Amino acid sequence: ASVLFVLGFTTVFVALGAGASVLGQWVQDHKAQLSIVAGLVIIGFGLHFLGLTPIATLARQKRFEVGKPVGLWGAYAMGLAFAFGWTPCIGPVLGAILAVAAGEDSVSQGVSLLLVYSLGLGIPFILAAIAIKPFLKAMGRFRRHLGTIEKVLGAFLVLTGILFLTDSMTLISVWILETFP
Repeated sequence: ASVLFVLGFTTVFVALGAGASVLGQWVQDHKAQLSIVAGLVIIGFGLHFLGLTPIATLARQKRFEVGKPVGLWGAYAMGLAFAFGWTPCIGPVLGAILAVAAGEDSVSQGVSLLLVYSLGLGIPFILAAIAIKPFLKAMGRFRRHLGTIEKVLGAFLVLTGILFLTDSMTLISVWILETFP
């Protein structure tokens, strides 16, 4: 069930990556202007995570209760719903990845980015399902560090936004590809 749940949200994120990649040609034609917009948006999200400019919409959450077990295919459907419900929470990071995916040369490259992203999100869910009790105990201890992690993530988002604004992201990408083919 946990694997199908992860496949559910992976479906949504990969579809977003494919859609972003399909728009890649338009993005390439307007790359300079969009880099400025993307940089500013990413910096805004980073400042949100740093707590300097809180965005109320990103702090909201919606929940719905399921009265009985949903079964294996229900777990997949819950993963789909989870992706849409979770998107505002992960929006800053997902938005940055979608911006990079939109700049890729092919749909498969954009899909690959979102697939790796989804796996990164999904592996902890699967591991948690396998060892739920030790996981809950560890999360209880880890929870006190979430504020620090948010601040570090916010700083990285601000840095990423600055790299977009200065077109340094392209230079770094080229360097990484040449250094680690």
